[in-house]
Amino acid sequence: IPGIYNFTQVGQTVAFGGATQPSAMASLKERGYGSVINMRLANETGVNIEAARSAAEAAGLEYIHIPFNSSDPDPQLMDKFLAAIGDSDNQPPYVHCGSATRVAALWMIKRVQQDGWPIDAASKEAEMIAGKPQQAIAYATRYLSSDSR
Repeated sequence: IPGIYNFTQVGQTVAFGGATQPSAMASLKERGYGSVINMRLANETGVNIEAARSAAEAAGLEYIHIPFNSSDPDPQLMDKFLAAIGDSDNQPPYVHCGSATRVAALWMIKRVQQDGWPIDAASKEAEMIAGKPQQAIAYATRYLSSDSR
């Protein structure tokens, strides 16, 4: 999709991407997405949360901003992510960050914790999604083996 770096669709239920320009919002709506979940931090290069929100809302998409700082993650972030992904009003969601690495990590955690996938199957899916798969898998594996669960 023009304006989206590293777009990956997983079945008919969810899609992921990296940096996503406001100009891509109408295309996402045309493809049937119901929401955009943005995991980027407001201070990242090239990020304009309000422009993205305005473009998403103008296209008829629900816009959800869940800033994920992988070096200092909010302990409540996984709950917010799972709530947004699971909300029937947001279906199907498009989830993005800068390179799709953070979203792949959270999706891998979701697959293991909520969907009951084995870690190796979830990590293979994360490899297809992430711009930097080893970082995504390492983060998710640390999270899954910690007390954060």
